Amino acid sequence: MKRIYYLLAISLVVFNVACKKQTETNNNQGTTTTTVIPNGKPLPAGVSDGANFINSGTSVVFDLYAPGKTSVSVIGEFNNWQPTAMNETPDGNNWWIEIDNITPATEYAYQYLIDGTLKVADPYTHEILDPANDPYIPASVYPNLKPYPNGQTGIVSTFQASPAPYTWQVTNFTRPAPKNLMIYELLVRDFVATHSYQTLKDTLNYLANLRVNAIELMPVNEFEGNDSWGYNPNFMLALDKYYGTHNAYKAFVDACHARGIAVIQDIVLEDQFGSSPMAQMYWNASASQPAANNPWFDQTTTHPDGVGYQLNHQSAATVYYTENVMKYWMQEYHIDGYRFDEAEGYTQTNTTTESAWANYDASRVAIWTNYITYMKSLDPAMYIILEDFAVNSETSVMANQGAMVWTNLSGPASQATMGYPNPSWDLSGLFYNGYGFSVPYNLVAYWESHDQERTMFDNETYGNSSGSYNVTNIPTALAREQAAAAFLISSPGPKMIWQFEELGYDISINQNGRTGDKPILWNYNTDVNRKALYNVYAKMIKMKIKNPVFASTNFTYTLFGPVKNVQLLDPTANVEIIGNFDVVNQPGFITFPSTGTWYDNVTGTSINITSVNYTLTLAPGEYHIYSNTPLNF
Repeated sequence: MKRIYYLLAISLVVFNVACKKQTETNNNQGTTTTTVIPNGKPLPAGVSDGANFINSGTSVVFDLYAPGKTSVSVIGEFNNWQPTAMNETPDGNNWWIEIDNITPATEYAYQYLIDGTLKVADPYTHEILDPANDPYIPASVYPNLKPYPNGQTGIVSTFQASPAPYTWQVTNFTRPAPKNLMIYELLVRDFVATHSYQTLKDTLNYLANLRVNAIELMPVNEFEGNDSWGYNPNFMLALDKYYGTHNAYKAFVDACHARGIAVIQDIVLEDQFGSSPMAQMYWNASASQPAANNPWFDQTTTHPDGVGYQLNHQSAATVYYTENVMKYWMQEYHIDGYRFDEAEGYTQTNTTTESAWANYDASRVAIWTNYITYMKSLDPAMYIILEDFAVNSETSVMANQGAMVWTNLSGPASQATMGYPNPSWDLSGLFYNGYGFSVPYNLVAYWESHDQERTMFDNETYGNSSGSYNVTNIPTALAREQAAAAFLISSPGPKMIWQFEELGYDISINQNGRTGDKPILWNYNTDVNRKALYNVYAKMIKMKIKNPVFASTNFTYTLFGPVKNVQLLDPTANVEIIGNFDVVNQPGFITFPSTGTWYDNVTGTSINITSVNYTLTLAPGEYHIYSNTPLNF
């Protein structure tokens, strides 16, 4: 999303004797220093950032990366919130302490007290308690939420050595191939009224019947407030409680996998917001920005779309932290991929305009090459989706390394469905070959996303007309949406649809403010015209997945005029797609690859082609999908 806020978290492994600790790439945050602390104490073997559990969970070792601090103590329910001084490591970078007599099944609240005055939660915590927002989380969503500790202030972190376990039911999930990937992007808050993983899990039959094979969740890690898109992150390793418990989220992922649906998390690692402990630990209060010695953050944002405080991905400390976040969600929650918000912002090159920001940036390429390589080393089949709208010469490098790149076709799609003949209704961006990609299935095209106006709103508000044919008429607009869906889904490679796009959702993105709550209109599912659109989406997705021709790399297309057509050739079948996006009748011309019987997969009829050059008259919004052999769906 260009741009608003973000997501993430961290993981648990076993070390020494019954010791659990948070997963890390290594214990070196990359800071080089000649400082030697005379009385420094090295970290115990196997200890990493955050809370580490030893002695069968009866002891906890805290580790905080805080170079340059004078003193650090831990305070919490285990020491009656009285400071217990932590040991400084010989290099002056980390502070640690072992606390004994812990009850493994008990959840404890704690904070760090830095230099005697600053209290912060643990950046590596998996759960926080927030006195400002937790009271508004219903028990139906998060049962038995730990009360905020009396007498304390600010956000506190928690730990539990032996939380309630989750037993995974699906342990051998096979992810859909990128060439067949149909992603459904949703915001839990605006998809189900309970804003809970449990209810979301209960809707999976609806999505399975739509035939989507991947769900992309907008950020689910902790963010500021409850009612949010989630692009204002503060704790990247903690699951946001507003949507449910850790095990409820795992059960949702598990249920998706049982239906053949992958789960992709939208994640924000370009920046964080002011309640992040990493920002607070090194803060310039007079300038209201991160201090110059902050190990993770830039003092000011380097690009024109900044909102929070920008992470410096050329800092070794930031790389270390980011890779730990990436690993955590992959391993702890069994997710199948990430969509990285504002991937274009991973840069230290200062720019002031959108065009300069989009120019080829070798440093940004190097940053992403490192992260892509790292994630693929953990899981070669992991989906890596970048919101990167830089020049093609840059995005093609990432795509050719195995990442998928977002391409926003909201403008062309809206112009086409509204019926305005001008150059901006060109849908050629559906095809990867125009971007310089040498691999065919690394372009995620979409008409709508969380960040774009709904095409049906544009149709109903601004649609073109001619005589009695008027796009602002809802049934007419919905019929045109069917034609648009046919072109979107039939083009080779992964595609994405936004929640309720398949029902012609027509509430403006700006209603109740851009990021504000939107009406959840499940009643649209009972409207005959909207249900017809849903059925077209389901049929097209099924057709795409079941017929190899829709993954063909042998294609031609003409998508800039009022009549748009695509030809796909494959040994299994040949397909011709044609549609009229004007508001008046238009002649259509198809050069079929062969004569003979061609099947119309829209009307269920067939035509006999005696000459490969074929002409037909298309009414406004009329479309056809012809094949030389019956298709599977």
